[in-house]
Amino acid sequence: MASAPTNATQAKDRLYAQLAGSFGRMSRAIKQTADLCEQLQVDLHAMRTFAGLDAAKFMTVAAQLNPEDPEPSNDHTKS
Repeated sequence: MASAPTNATQAKDRLYAQLAGSFGRMSRAIKQTADLCEQLQVDLHAMRTFAGLDAAKFMTVAAQLNPEDPEPSNDHTKS
């Protein structure tokens, strides 16, 4: 004849079920965090590319708007 589960056994089973639920939620949170980190890497790469292109455009425009100044003369007779 099988005996009915005791209160301690029921409590243990309930706590294991809670633990399993916690592990499931933690697993989903870790997966979401990993996905967000992967997206962040993609976004950072895009930002680096954009910043590099933007800097190159800025330098090109600046070079066209500000031609090289002639070398200052070494003539010290002018004051």
